[in-house]
Amino acid sequence: MIEIIIDTETTGLSSEKDRIVEIACVELNNYIPTKNIFHTFVNPEIKVSQDAFRVHGYSDEFLSTKPKFREVVQNFINFIKNKKLIIHNADFDLGFLNNEFKRLNLKPILKSDVIDTLQIARSKFPGTGNSLDALCRRFKINIEAREKHSALLDCHLLSKVYIELIDKKEMTLDLTSNNAAIDEKIKLNNENRKGVITQVPTEQMEEYKKFLKKNVPNAFALD
Repeated sequence: MIEIIIDTETTGLSSEKDRIVEIACVELNNYIPTKNIFHTFVNPEIKVSQDAFRVHGYSDEFLSTKPKFREVVQNFINFIKNKKLIIHNADFDLGFLNNEFKRLNLKPILKSDVIDTLQIARSKFPGTGNSLDALCRRFKINIEAREKHSALLDCHLLSKVYIELIDKKEMTLDLTSNNAAIDEKIKLNNENRKGVITQVPTEQMEEYKKFLKKNVPNAFALD
């Protein structure tokens, strides 16, 4: 069974007024991360709010050189087509994605195609904090790297949380090698990345590693 973990970063909190600045997807095959990812930064064509900048750290200058949503959307659609989608707080991400689709007269992502891990968490742990950070702490998943939000890093973390939430940990005994592959993909270069990446060259991995070491202390203490 193929599933896709999805996360986005945005210019703000309003799906009507704000835009997407980053999209990441990590593929799971029978609950185990594969080597297939989709990742791109997006030029939102509007300014990033100060609150959003404090969350993810992507500046207007940095995003100005990235592709626009219409330039990456078909690759994104091809990556997720006919797959079950796993999203934490799906209403937020779907709101942004579907408004981007609407601007381009594209069909929306249906809620029936999405598993919302926030809803699963709320049903299992009612009355407690169920943010991604809170769930990582609950399941003892290291989040030292998450000083700034990153869609790709958050997909990596959510893949671990999802396994815990649905009690499929016994199926992921060989995750060590797969996690190493996913960790490498997180080391993509913010400076030189152009558009969509589904296969990550070694040099880009190493350059992104340098970026994270400079900007995110303890970035590789993920496991």
